[in-house]
Amino acid sequence: MSEASFDPKTFVASLPRSPGVYRMMGADDEVLYIGKAHDLRARVGSYFRNTGQSLKTAAMVRQIQRIETTVTHTESEALLLENDLIKHQKPRFNVMLRDDKSYPYIYLSTEDEYPRLDFHRGPKRRAGRYFGPYPSASSVRESLSLLQKTFGVRQCQDSFFSQRSRPCLQYQIQRCRAPCVGLVSAEDYARDVRRTEMFLEGRSQALIEELVVDMERAAGHLEYEQAARIRDHIAALKRIQEKQYVSAEGGDLDVVAAEVDHGAACVHLSMVRDGRQLGSRQYFPRVSSHQEAGEVLAAFLSQHYAANPVPAEIYVSHGDPEYEMLEMALGQREGRRIRIVLPTRGAPRRWIKMAMLNAHTALRQYVVSRASLRQRFQDLQDALGLDAIPERVECFDISHTLGEATVASCVVFNQDGPLKSDYRRYNIEGVEPGDDYGAMEQVLTRRYRKMKEGDGTWPDVILIDGGKGQLARAEEVMRELQIGGLTLVGVAKGRERKPGMERLFLSASGSPTILPADAPALHLIQQIRDEAHRFAITGHRQRRGKARTRSRLESVAGVGEKRRQALLKHFGGMQGVGRAGIEDLAAVPGVSPELAQRIYDAFHGEDR
Repeated sequence: MSEASFDPKTFVASLPRSPGVYRMMGADDEVLYIGKAHDLRARVGSYFRNTGQSLKTAAMVRQIQRIETTVTHTESEALLLENDLIKHQKPRFNVMLRDDKSYPYIYLSTEDEYPRLDFHRGPKRRAGRYFGPYPSASSVRESLSLLQKTFGVRQCQDSFFSQRSRPCLQYQIQRCRAPCVGLVSAEDYARDVRRTEMFLEGRSQALIEELVVDMERAAGHLEYEQAARIRDHIAALKRIQEKQYVSAEGGDLDVVAAEVDHGAACVHLSMVRDGRQLGSRQYFPRVSSHQEAGEVLAAFLSQHYAANPVPAEIYVSHGDPEYEMLEMALGQREGRRIRIVLPTRGAPRRWIKMAMLNAHTALRQYVVSRASLRQRFQDLQDALGLDAIPERVECFDISHTLGEATVASCVVFNQDGPLKSDYRRYNIEGVEPGDDYGAMEQVLTRRYRKMKEGDGTWPDVILIDGGKGQLARAEEVMRELQIGGLTLVGVAKGRERKPGMERLFLSASGSPTILPADAPALHLIQQIRDEAHRFAITGHRQRRGKARTRSRLESVAGVGEKRRQALLKHFGGMQGVGRAGIEDLAAVPGVSPELAQRIYDAFHGEDR
């Protein structure tokens, strides 16, 4: 459909006055923008007013060639559909959250005889209690550390716990009560678990008062060491209470502030649950030019709370007309009232000012870092003699141990930094062990053959971790696939393999280029190369560990899935099986002495 054939007035008049989602389409069916509406006719019609439009909206409207709509039953459905479509279609004019990882929780396994604490992220499938969400993994680990020091509730895995015959190191350093070997009664351990729950529920003051009674009782019985330990625990809890205390009324709330500058944005989120501040987190969403802080904040709230728990109150730094609809949609989904408030006085206003200061500081650091990275890309253009500044760089590395479990990595960088969603690992099969040239040929063929079929985004520069030989193989692959116009660079370590001594090969038949050790372009190449190396090693270790775990037991005749699980459970993992003697192995139900001998030989035969 051509632009001239699209009649906004006629189209808007045909729309229902119902909730729904609209998709604005440009040339070649590019999705320009996705939005939600309480009233589709009114919302879509607002884009075609003659006055009062922002520069961004005016620029977008000029590119519209058609609009698609989906009617939903409720605003809540529209909110969820909009969020899902934005994630998958990544429209150019939408604010896009880069990091949508789920929030971490603290997990308490209440179903166990001796419950344990654990770090949890993802679906809540296990029976037990989940406390949070916390804004970051570090805030969870900080809380777990404090709880371990104060109450000694175990944090070990069940397989480790069930195999103990003596206390572990955590007992020695007074961070666990050693329930695994019966050094604490069930009643005392249950009391520690209950107090842990009180802390996680935000009932710190009641917990402190209870501990004060215990301290005085211990002192009255002349148990001064015990009284001193309780005193130290009380002092630690008071310090945490002072640091985290936010609201005298308690309750759940989020404080969200946005800062926009130089075409970049930062959203600072502070999370408060049960009156305790759990921590904060910064987001740097992708924004287009001329977007204001209120618009960025509204888009953030819409996308963020479509996938995460919603507190009763959300304090924001900037207003936006969309908040009213968001309150209705989120409230409808949660089944309770949700308030989005722009505070003007009192404690909430102070919290917003602090959040705005944090957002401002973080954005300045981000802009400087991004400017520095873009300058490195400009220097890379000069160093490689390119016609234009590269927009996308891909780097490949190979990792293995004496040819075992070979894995190739591909990492991707653009002028904003690493594009981790585009990272890929490739398990290398069908090449001679240790043949790095063959491995490189395979990974390049697999990746760029798919691109020739239309799957993926082409890079401007391809970095190969290796010298002339690796580069020659890469050039051969490009010739075979009939791919031209890409710059291939071999990155060879110097003789002493020290950073700053790298040699760059722009052609397998030419001499190396050696950049100064302080050259920004070399620093960029080193950063990308090191990231590819890290990504490859991580994948190789995972594959190697999985292969060794699988092959050692699964290669033994007579060891099926049930016996394998019984062995792993009995000995607490593969290392325990490997350390076990023949008699120990035969003690496992279902394992005969002959089978125990075969299992033992599988782990120790090569050392005999």
